[in-house]
Order: sequence, then C-alpha cells, then structure tokens
Amino acid sequence: MKIFIRRTPRVLSMVPQEMLQAVCLRGLLLLLVGTQVYTEEQCLKASVNTCGDCIKSGPGCAWCKDLNFTKTGEQEAARCDTATSLKNKGCSTTGIIYPKNDFTKKSDKPLGAGLNPVQIQPQEVQLDLRPGLPQTFQIRFKRAEGYPVDLYYLMDLSYSMKDDLENVKQLGNNLLTELTKITGNARIGFGSFVDKTLLPYTDTNEAKLQRPCSDKNEPCQPAFGFQHVLPLTKDGNKFREMVAKQHISGNLDPPEGSLDAIMQVAVCMNDIGWGNSTRLLVLATDDGFHMAGDGKLAAILEPNKETCELVNNKYSKSNLWDYPSVGQIARKLEEKNIQPIFAVTKKMETVYTELSKLIPKSAVGVLSEDSSNVVKLIVDAYNNLTSEVIMAHEALPDFISVKYTSDCAGGEKPSDRGKCDNVNIGKEVIFHVTVTVDRCIASQSFLIGPLGFSEKLKVNVRTRCQCECDDSSELHPHCGGNGKVVCGGCRCESGFLGQHCECKLGQKDEASLKAQCRKDNGTECEGKGDCLCGRCQCHSTDGGGNFYGEFCDCDDEHCEKFDNKQCAGHGKCKCGKCECHQGYEGTACHCAKSDEDCKIDGSVCHNRGKCVCNQCECERGYKGPYCKTCPTCQRPCQESGNCVECFAFGTGPFEKNCSAACRHLQLTTVEKLLKSDCRIKDKEGCWMSFTMTEQLGFDKYFVNVLKDRECPEGPNIAAIVGGSLAAVALIGLLILLIVKGVLYASDLREWKRFEKDRKHEKTSGTNPLFQNATTTVQNPTFSGDS
Repeated sequence: MKIFIRRTPRVLSMVPQEMLQAVCLRGLLLLLVGTQVYTEEQCLKASVNTCGDCIKSGPGCAWCKDLNFTKTGEQEAARCDTATSLKNKGCSTTGIIYPKNDFTKKSDKPLGAGLNPVQIQPQEVQLDLRPGLPQTFQIRFKRAEGYPVDLYYLMDLSYSMKDDLENVKQLGNNLLTELTKITGNARIGFGSFVDKTLLPYTDTNEAKLQRPCSDKNEPCQPAFGFQHVLPLTKDGNKFREMVAKQHISGNLDPPEGSLDAIMQVAVCMNDIGWGNSTRLLVLATDDGFHMAGDGKLAAILEPNKETCELVNNKYSKSNLWDYPSVGQIARKLEEKNIQPIFAVTKKMETVYTELSKLIPKSAVGVLSEDSSNVVKLIVDAYNNLTSEVIMAHEALPDFISVKYTSDCAGGEKPSDRGKCDNVNIGKEVIFHVTVTVDRCIASQSFLIGPLGFSEKLKVNVRTRCQCECDDSSELHPHCGGNGKVVCGGCRCESGFLGQHCECKLGQKDEASLKAQCRKDNGTECEGKGDCLCGRCQCHSTDGGGNFYGEFCDCDDEHCEKFDNKQCAGHGKCKCGKCECHQGYEGTACHCAKSDEDCKIDGSVCHNRGKCVCNQCECERGYKGPYCKTCPTCQRPCQESGNCVECFAFGTGPFEKNCSAACRHLQLTTVEKLLKSDCRIKDKEGCWMSFTMTEQLGFDKYFVNVLKDRECPEGPNIAAIVGGSLAAVALIGLLILLIVKGVLYASDLREWKRFEKDRKHEKTSGTNPLFQNATTTVQNPTFSGDS
C-alpha cells in the first residue's frame, strides 16, 4: 500500500487543523501497518503437513487446531488457510493459531548530551518475526551539543602544492579554534602523500628519488607514497610544529596516490588515533587520482587488501599493492564512519564532485590558489555534512531486508536508506524502520545507525516458525488411542498410520484405499509418494524439499529459471509455477513491472496493446516494438469518404450529423498534398483526394484533405458540331481522292496496253482504212511559204 501526500499549501490552509491532523495520523498508521494488512489477505500453501509447515508457508497463513475440523480422508493441509477462511469453514476463534511479530527494546537510554552523549534511541532491540510479515519500529536521532570532532588533514606534497604548504603550516590553531566554537571538543592530525616511487609515476633515478624537486635551492624531501606525520591531538602548537618540518616533494605524472593514502588513514585506526567522535578526513590536492588497475603500468598486479601497512609511519606496501578502487574506498570510509572533505582546486572540482557522488556523506570545497581559505572551507563542509543525517545499515544477513521512511520532507517513500537534511544541533528526527525476514533462519543480528556517527542500534532477529499448541503428551481417543494430538492432528505411534491412526501396518485389503491415491486413475501418488491408508505420504525432492499436494503432484524446486536463479530471485516457486513478488512479472518473474520500455511519444504501445515483460503485446494485427504498424491493415478510404465530404465540403449523406457520425476523424484542409492515400468520388461525381494518418489507439485518424476537388466539365456543342462537319468534309474528300485515283489507274493501264499493241503491228505504216482524195485542187497563189 502506497500513500502519496502532495503539498498544496493553498488547499491545506482551508482544511480545519483537527481534520488535517486526523488525516495525517491515519495515513501514518496505514503506512506502518499497510504491508501487514496486505500480506494477511492471502495464504499461499506449499508443502503442509503440520502446523509448523503452515506457519512457514507465508505471513497470511493460520492453522486450525479443532479436533474434528478435517473430514474423513481430507489432507491436514486443509487446516492451513487465512484466519478469515478458517472461521468461514467453521473453526472456532480459540482454535485458530496465528503467531504474530514480537518487538522488544533491550536497551533504551534517553537521548542526551554530556560526557557520554546518546544520539540514537533505542540502542538495542529484539525482533521475533514471522517469515514474510514486516515489522516497523522507530529510531530517534538527535545531534548532541559538544559531540567531539576528529579531523585528519591529508595533504598532497607534490611540487605544485608548494605555496599551499606554507599556509597549512599556520593552520593548526586557527582550525582548532573554529571547530571548538562549534563542538567544544576537537582534535586534528596530519599526513601527506605523493605517489608510488616507481616508473612511470616517479623518476627512479637514485638522485631524483632523493631529491625530486627541480629547484636545487628548494628544501625537498625524498619521494614517498604516504606518510603519517601527526596522530590526532588537541595541541594546535604541536600540529604547527610537526607540519613546519614538512617539505615539498615531487613526482612525474599529474594523478597522485590519493586513494592509497585515504585507505591507510581509514584502516590504521590506532595509528591515526580515531576516537568515538565525528570523524572528518580533509584531502587537499590540486590533481586527480590513480585508481585500481593503474598499478599495471608499473607491473603491480597484487590488489589492495584493505589492511594497515604502516612501518615507521610510512606505507610499506606502496610499491607492492595496486591502488584501491573507488568502491573499496567508499565501503571502508562508510564502515569506519569517516566523512571525507575534498579540498581541491577549481580545475579539479568536477572530478571530485563526481567522486563525491559515489561516496556517501562526503563534500567538495574549492581551494584558493594558495589554500588561504582552507579553514572556512572545512568549517562550511563540516556544517553541511553534520546537518545531513543518513540512516543506513551494515551488511545484512541473508534473507533479511530493511526499508526506511522518515518524517522529513522527501522521506515518505520507503528506500534502502533514510535521509533528513538541515538537522541542526538539538533537533530530533524520527526514522521508521521496516524489517522483513523472507524465510526461517537462525538467530542473526545487524547494526543500524547514521552515517558518520559511531553510535549504532543493534537489531537482533529471530524467526517464529513453530506453533505453540499446548497439547497433552498422552494418547488420545481422537487418534484411536494409537497416537497423540498435536495442534489438532494425530501423531501416530509406531506401527500405525492414517488420519486418526486407524490403519495398522501390514493390512492386506488395500485396493480401495490405493484407488484414493490415484489422480485420474493414474499412478499412485504420481510416483512421488507412498499410498498409506488411502492418503499419499510424499517423498522428498532432489533439492531437499518435499513433494506435496493430495497426489504429491506439486513441488517448489522445479520452476522456470532466469539468470540461473529460480523465478529470477524475484518470486517463489509454488507447485511448479512462479508466484512473483510485488513489482515483477513474467513466467520466471524476470521482468520488473514497468511501462517505460513500452512507451513512445508518451503512450504505451501506441494504445494498441499491453506492456508485458517490458515488451508490447500488440492487438488486431499490429506489429513492431511499439505496435506502430499493421502490415495487414488497410486505410478505410471508402468508409471515410462520406465523412470527408461532409467535413471538408459540407455535402453528402452525413451533412446534417457530421460531428456525431465522424468523431473518429480529425480533419484539416490543405492547399497541396505531397501524396494522396485516398481518391474517392463524392455524390456530385467530383474526385476528393486526401491522406489518412492513424492516431493512437484503433480506428482514429488524422485526415488532410486537398482543398480543391476534381469535377468533370459539361459538353462543348460548337466543338462537337464543328468537329462533325469537318469530319464529313474530310470523309467526302477522301472518297473523291480514292475515285480519282482508281480512274487514273485504269486510264494508265489502257494507255500502256495501247502502246504495247503498236509495237507489235506488221503494216507499212499506212492506215488501210484511209482513202486518198478523188480530186486535187491547188491554190495558184500559194507559194509554199508560211
């Protein structure tokens, strides 16, 4: 059950104060008991033969110990169910066994300041828990005034830090004075580092190892990895005296051996002198850092072993062990309750800001060019760190989980750590801690406390996995005098079996009893148990569990696996199927319930399917990772024609009820279309061109309609008449030409025949038909000249 409270000041100001308090109190109670109410609603029975098996099955399971609750031949598992179901089945109120959680404070000193301040309450608790049933309790925290502070100043002494060292030599009394103003009880210490004295980190020429500084007149100490100079002390003059003896050193590459030094400061508790205090580690540097793996450049393959290796106050394994990883540093600082303050130059601010994100309870401050602002930087970082309270636990035993909420802003949602900001000295904050055990385990304990503080709450955990039925040890008539009553069921004496110990071993007529052990006339007890007195006594599985069920047809060892884990570690195997924890799904519980991987453009699967196991299961033929396309679907052009006509042109059969009939379309008219999906005729015979783009979901479209329709033009009479006359004239002309051509061809043929005949005639050339004139008359005046 989740409760979300949204801040709405204007609305809340109108609500009566008493009502607001009642709502908040009710919400808090629901938050504290909500999980328990939810888990009591169901009982997921597994292999249940006894009351103890029932209690182990889940937090919602109860057991009925009434003697005659089960019917003849009925399995004892029928006694196991939710308390409500058992009552409905006739179990008496006094006969229901339902062990609940038990919470006891073993040490509960009040919060207070003084010589031995108490900042966390309670200090030790005992939890007796049912598996799966959460238990929520409160932790109170209040920063005590005058709580001691230990500050260890770890300085980079590479040559580029020369100016900074001169200012740090004057640091001691000023820093102690400022911290004492805040706490009244402060100590400071000092250490320095450069880098490993191997190539390529440092020049290994013997003369350079002894004097790595480039300026021959500059006081310079030999190259070194890390050296512890001054244990934590209240003497500011001692700090100044010891630091004054320090000189600059040098190396080759810009990254330094910072992580080597931090690891030694964290693990060498006695050498440094860390006390029961707020522990601060100030790292002052102007460069980055080497990390795990960089040691390979110098052929160093041995990983850092996280142990103190100071010999004569110098790190003896500097050239033998690799640099530690950032994860090792973060874990060790948290384990030792040390809060780092990275005092770095401006150019390194981004690098160490990213590093700070990986280390809880750390801060970053920017040094001036010569570290003159270091006191103010440390005081500001201290105030920020101590005003932020992060409640967390150390490594948890197996099968135990812890969640936190708080009364602080932003702390309402359960998380792996509780957090409160702006917690001033003397202010009390409350954290709600919910502890859950998944299964029956041996007694375990773990610590909870605010990061950066040495005070912790010890949590002792035991599991309640047995029933307390207060039965008699005598043989009982309910068990035929052959057994004892244990939580309502019979525990038979040796040689007797059955629900009421009515069967004696060696009975011969067992045919009818064995028939009761066959499921669908199959194998007795599915081959996974023995049929005794008509009831299956199930065998153990290969995995050490039990087969169970009326016919031994169930077990909790053979469910689908993912990532080599049964039910992916996010569910329980029940009768061969995975029952997923809240927030997971899939046949192997391998998928976190989330729609994020199925979302696109703010919708899940385009509203055309369901998100199952981080993938879209599409409907109605849609395909693709987000149900975007439908290869078999066609745009409903013809069906949409009437709607397009009424929307765009105000005509058609839907003219009067266009909005009601065409709600599935969102239409826009446009001047041009790059392409046309649909081309439909309207009732006037005009062509409408439009495109259809499907909206989210089904059968909804964006429609772009071309503004102008293509309508047919009327007939041109003049063109028709003129064309007809021209056609007639043309036809007549063609006929005349054809007749003329035929006649010409005929005449030509006759002429050729005539010429041919002339060539073959045999006369002298005088026409035999010609007769000369009988009388000749000559003109006497004709001279013959023309």
